[in-house]
Amino acid sequence: MNNPELIPYVCAGLFSLAVLHTFLTKHFEQLAHKSPRHAGLWHLLGEVEVVFGFWALVMVVAVATLSTPNAAIAYLENQNFTEPLFVFVILVMAGTRPILYLAQRMVSWTVRLIPLHEPLAYYLTILIMIPLLGSFITEPAAMTLAALLLRDRFYSQNISSNLRYVTLGVLFVNVSIGGVLTSFAAPPVLMVASKWGWDITFMLTHFGWKAAIAVSCNAILATLLFGRELAKLTVSSEGEQEDREPIPVTVILIHLLFMGGTVLFSHHPIVFMGLFLFFLGFTEAYKRHQDTLLLREGLLVAFFLAGLVVLGGQQKWWLQPILEGMGNTTLYFGATALTAITDNAALTYLGSLVEGISDPAKYSLVAGAVTGGGLTVIANAPNPAGFSILRSSFYGQAINPLGLFLAALVPTGIAIVCFWFL
Repeated sequence: MNNPELIPYVCAGLFSLAVLHTFLTKHFEQLAHKSPRHAGLWHLLGEVEVVFGFWALVMVVAVATLSTPNAAIAYLENQNFTEPLFVFVILVMAGTRPILYLAQRMVSWTVRLIPLHEPLAYYLTILIMIPLLGSFITEPAAMTLAALLLRDRFYSQNISSNLRYVTLGVLFVNVSIGGVLTSFAAPPVLMVASKWGWDITFMLTHFGWKAAIAVSCNAILATLLFGRELAKLTVSSEGEQEDREPIPVTVILIHLLFMGGTVLFSHHPIVFMGLFLFFLGFTEAYKRHQDTLLLREGLLVAFFLAGLVVLGGQQKWWLQPILEGMGNTTLYFGATALTAITDNAALTYLGSLVEGISDPAKYSLVAGAVTGGGLTVIANAPNPAGFSILRSSFYGQAINPLGLFLAALVPTGIAIVCFWFL
C-alpha cells in the first residue's frame, strides 16, 4: 500500500490516540487484575512512560506501510533524540546518594532559617528552593531531587489523597516555571534561546522574577491549605541520608563535576554520553557511597520522551498554522492549552520556525508553554521523571491524569497571573 499523502493524517490520529491512552492507563492496570493470563501485557500498556513509545512504534509501522520501510528509517534518522538522552543521564546523576545527600543538607540548612514547624518548613522549602534551583542544575535534575525528597519525607507517610495530588500539581507547575531564570535549564527555553538571542540577563528581567513570585505563591498556598495535616507529620527518616555514613566532600564534588559537564555539553550527546560511561565507572568504584542507580526509571522516561519526539515530528502541519494565526493574548493562552497535549519544548521549537515572529509573540509563546507545563505528564520533559518516582506512593500505584490536571489548575492560574498580568 503506497499512499504517502495519508501519512500526516494517520500520524495525527495516532498522536490523538496516544494522548487518550495516557488518560486510560489506570484502566489497563485494572484489566491486569481481571485478566491474569495477559497481565504482563496490560501492565506494560498501563505504564504511562511506555505509552508514547508504543504509539511511536505503531506510527513507524504505519509510515513504512503507507510509504516504504526506507522512508520510515529516514524519518527516524532525521529526528533529534538529544533531549531524551540528556534527561536520562541527568536523572540518573541527580538521583544518586551523594547529590541527594547534598540537597538534603541544603534543605536542612534553609529550614533552620524559617520560623515554622519543621514539617511545614521542609515542605515549603522543597517546593520553592528545588524548582528554582532547576534554573541552574536543569529542570530534570530539579524534578528528580524534589520528587525523591518529597517521597522520602512526606509520601512515605500516611497523608491524604488530596495532599498527594495537590503536592504533585504544585511540584509539576513549579518545576516547569522555576527553570526560566536562566537560558539553558528549561527545555522550552533551550529550544529558542540561541536563535532568538535570549541570555541570562534577558531571562531574569523578563521571566525570572515573575517565576520566583509564582513558585513562592504556589508553595505558600499549598502549605496554608494543608498546614494542619502537615503539622501532624514527622520529618520521615525513611531513605534519610543524614543518618548514614557522611559522604566525603570529594565524592560530592566529583558528582557535581559530572553533572556540570553534562549540563555544559547538553547539546552534544556524544560528549555527555561519554561522560556518563565514566560516571558509571566511578559509581562502581565507590559503591559504598551509592544507592541503586535510577537506571530503570531513567530509561522509561527517555523512552517516553523519544516516543514523543517521533510522534511530535509529524504534528507540525497542524500545529504551526494554529500558532501563526494567533494574536499575542490568544497565543499565550493557546500555548498554555496546547502544552497540555504536547511537549512544551516541541511547541516552542515549532514557534521558532515561524519567520518574522514579533518579540511580544515570542514572549507569549514561551511564557504560555512553561505556564501549562504542569497540567499533564506529557506537558513538560521532566514530568515523567517525577511521575516515575512518585507513582508508587499513590493508591493502586497509579496517578490519575484527571486528578493531576485538576490539582495543577490553581497553580497554573497563579502562574498565568504572574506571567501575563505582572
